[in-house]
Amino acid sequence: MSHPVLSSIHVHPLKAVRGHAPREAVVEPWGLAGDRRWVLVDSTNKIVTQRPHPRLALAAAELLPGGGVRVSAPGRKPLTIEVPEPVTTTTIEVWRDKVEAVPAADAAHAWWSAYLDTDIRLMHLDDPATRRPVDPAYGKPGETVSFADGYPLLLTALSSLDALNSLIAQGDHADEGPLPMNRFRPNVVVSGTAPWAEDDWSRIAIGEVSFRITKKSGRCVVTTTDQTTAERGKEPLRTLARHRRFGDQLCFGTNLVPESTGTVRVGDPVTVLE
Repeated sequence: MSHPVLSSIHVHPLKAVRGHAPREAVVEPWGLAGDRRWVLVDSTNKIVTQRPHPRLALAAAELLPGGGVRVSAPGRKPLTIEVPEPVTTTTIEVWRDKVEAVPAADAAHAWWSAYLDTDIRLMHLDDPATRRPVDPAYGKPGETVSFADGYPLLLTALSSLDALNSLIAQGDHADEGPLPMNRFRPNVVVSGTAPWAEDDWSRIAIGEVSFRITKKSGRCVVTTTDQTTAERGKEPLRTLARHRRFGDQLCFGTNLVPESTGTVRVGDPVTVLE
């Protein structure tokens, strides 16, 4: 087995839409710089994701210098959105968490409302160091997270995807495979490991930055959404239910909390520390 390396990096500036794959990224205490600092909410201030709106898979957000975003989607003229001044905040619900966030400009609300044909607002996380703690069941005091599902980074492994696709090929919905890694929306993807090796890790280093492993990543219906067509199928959840059930969760990938900060780069060695 070759030495594990960082195969790709993925930053999603706006939760639930397509991001980009830079060659390097700065690791901040709450995740990759610029990752999931923006989120959409509905009229009740609850987050909006691909779960009810699979068409979000067809939209994209490009991170701009200073933290703004340029958003695009089919049938919509691209819009550049600046970071709003934190004059006032609104309490929004990110799963079970109530989080203070800053509303974007009205033009952003109108743009997203028109695309999804429902009342939508765009919100920005102004202070990731204080707004939202990591799940206390797995986090330490003072650890925070952006608008990611629960933890600062999600790691997946190419060998584990290959193993999963082999299992899908043997199942009832083999025609849906093989699936690409973008179904799982990771931050960091590693190569050169044995399949499912990440299950047994407790701490790792990617280049100069060390991370603590918190828990396996439980997956939802978003993974069944084709990220290029927004169409839904049965996989990978059908196969994960048969082969990767841990308690009440169907798992692929693992969650990380940074123990240090720095820059990670594609090609960096991935070292298992514990």
